[in-house]
Amino acid sequence: MSVLGDLLSTLFERGAGESLARIQKGNLPDLTRGLLSSSGEVSGMAYAQEILERYAKMDGAEKLAFFLHLDQDLDLDPARVRDTLDAYTANPDRDTYRAFMEAAEPPRQELIRRLNALPGATARLVAMRADLLALLKAHPELGPLDGDFRHLFSSWFNRGFLVLRSVNWDSPASLLDKIVAYEAVHAIDSWDDLRRRLHPADRRCFAFFHPAVPDEPLIFVEVALTRGVPGSIQAVLAEDRAPLKAAEADTAVFYSISNCQAGLAGISFGNSLIKQVVADLSAELPGLKTFVTLSPIPGLMKWLDAEGIPAPTGALRPLAARYLLEAKRGDGQPLDPVARFHLGNGASVHMVHEGADTSPRGLAQSGGAMVNYAYDLNRISKNHERFATAREIAASSEVTRLSQQGRAEALPERQKT
Repeated sequence: MSVLGDLLSTLFERGAGESLARIQKGNLPDLTRGLLSSSGEVSGMAYAQEILERYAKMDGAEKLAFFLHLDQDLDLDPARVRDTLDAYTANPDRDTYRAFMEAAEPPRQELIRRLNALPGATARLVAMRADLLALLKAHPELGPLDGDFRHLFSSWFNRGFLVLRSVNWDSPASLLDKIVAYEAVHAIDSWDDLRRRLHPADRRCFAFFHPAVPDEPLIFVEVALTRGVPGSIQAVLAEDRAPLKAAEADTAVFYSISNCQAGLAGISFGNSLIKQVVADLSAELPGLKTFVTLSPIPGLMKWLDAEGIPAPTGALRPLAARYLLEAKRGDGQPLDPVARFHLGNGASVHMVHEGADTSPRGLAQSGGAMVNYAYDLNRISKNHERFATAREIAASSEVTRLSQQGRAEALPERQKT
């Protein structure tokens, strides 16, 4: 930013735009109004740089005040929205439509766009939204502002702009450090652990990147190439396992998917990532016939506790299957967040395993149970459509049978209460 600052100073000295010193002395409301009203590229960059530099130095209270300013002072004008809508309703033409669209967009959206015109600003705006999300629970009135960020980010981080790259042991150390830091499912506890996940021929890692933030992964998936469907994460990550030649594998297992940027929460990349990786691996290794996840069941123990159902050691699979197929939110979506993600992508519930994750986290969340979601290229679209329209969950016959068994086993306990 110092190079840009020097350039702006030089341009202002040549008489381009208004006084840089005056911009630097303005308060934040003056700066946001100045950025929105500026018509010159140089002055617009100066306003944007000053706003972002000041934001970077703010403490928590100052950031809250800034967000409240954007939310309250740069909001919609409801009367103008109604008037322009009435005009469009009475005479729907290009001019009345444009007037309505301009009125229906709050000025803060244009402010965020103009901030993003500054070189390197995209990553700073993503970090800004992460700060906003951290404040939302205590300040729900900031929800409309977050809606504006989410609306813009959904366009800026559209799948068409994303680049899929392979991450391997030869990738830059700075990127490998980020993979370790961002791993959110199965912690990477050493460089040896990372090497075991990236170096062998039967291991893969893929990440999405965006041209505006080329050094920051947005999301990544770790893949194990195996023979058959594995039933535990311990087997997948075992230190003493014998690596398999890639060409000998018949199954690709997506065992960890990690979102990397807190400021992009709610912007879906995983759907596109998994489908793209399935397509790429199919082309590279024709012998792969099965594509599954090995996924946690993070809400299982909490649900069992809420239902008053004991979790019997050695007999958890039926209850886990019942939870995955029958436990629903008020809107009909599965209660389990990982299930919502994969089923919404068109996967099916393939198999449930007990004793599959014996880590402290795995035992606390799911009693050690894990699930395979299957991505069948011939059925993804149909599964997705049925789930989206009728909340119909695709599942193997074994999982369906286990779910029925889980319902029967839990019935006596329910009758006791």
